[in-house]
Amino acid sequence: MTHARQHLIQVVAHRGASEEAPEHTLAAYQKAIEDGADALECDVRLTADGHLVCVHDRRINRTSNGRGAVSALELADLAALDFGSWKNRDEAPDWEQERPPSWDEQSVLTLERLLELVADAGRPVELAIETKHPTRWAGQVEERLLHLLKRFDLDAPASADISPVRVMSFSARSLHRIRAASATLPTVHLTQFVTPRLRDGRLPEGIRIAGPSVRIVRSHPALIERLKRAGNQVHVWTVNEPEDVDLCVRLGVDAIITNRPRAVLRQLGR
Repeated sequence: MTHARQHLIQVVAHRGASEEAPEHTLAAYQKAIEDGADALECDVRLTADGHLVCVHDRRINRTSNGRGAVSALELADLAALDFGSWKNRDEAPDWEQERPPSWDEQSVLTLERLLELVADAGRPVELAIETKHPTRWAGQVEERLLHLLKRFDLDAPASADISPVRVMSFSARSLHRIRAASATLPTVHLTQFVTPRLRDGRLPEGIRIAGPSVRIVRSHPALIERLKRAGNQVHVWTVNEPEDVDLCVRLGVDAIITNRPRAVLRQLGR
C-alpha cells in the first residue's frame, strides 16, 4: 500500500540488517547500508577495560560462542569469540553466499569501528545509539560515548534538527547525563509501557523524541497522535510486519526501527 506521507519516514536498521545477518556485526551494518537504510541502530555496552562494544544482551551467551557478562570481559577476550555463526547460515543474505564472511565481519564490533564504517559509507547515514549499562558503570558509558563522538566531531551538532547521531535509552537518567554534556545532541526516550506522563503525550524534560514499542503503537494509536500534537517526534521499535508499517505510516511517525530495512524501504516505495 502506498501513502502520501511515507517518504517522510526514516528507516532505521535495528542492530543492522539483523533479519539477514547476525545482529551487531559489521556484516549486518554493511548490509543495511547497501540496502539503503537511512540510519543504523546499535546498543553499546562497556567492557571491563573501557571499550564500547555493540552488544544488546548483558551476557554474550546468546550471540557468541563464549559466556559471561560484557562488563566482566576485556575487549581482547571478546575479539577472540565468534559473534556470527550462531545465526542460521540458511538465513544469510545473498551477497554473503558468494564468499565466506571474514572474521572482521563476524567478530565483536566496537562502536569506534561502526563510526568508521559510517564515515566511509559514501552517503549520509545517521546513527541511533542506545546506551546499555549495569549500575556499576553509572555515568561511564555516557562519558566514553561522548568522548568517542567528539573524536569523530559528532558530539555537539549545531542543531538537533540536523544531527547525524542521536542517543537513545530507557533510562531518563542516562539521557539527562547526555543532555547535560551536549545540549544539542538529540535524545530518544525509549518506552515499552504506557506511563501516566506518556499517556498525556509528555516526555522527560528536554527530550523531544519518543521511542515507543510497536505494541504501544498498536494498542494506543491515539497516544502517538498526542505525542505528535505536543511537538514530539516518534520513533517506533521494532517494526517488522507489513501491517505495522502501514499503521506507522497512517499515524505519521517519524522513524521506523526495523530488522528488515530492505523490505520496509520497498514497502514504502523507496
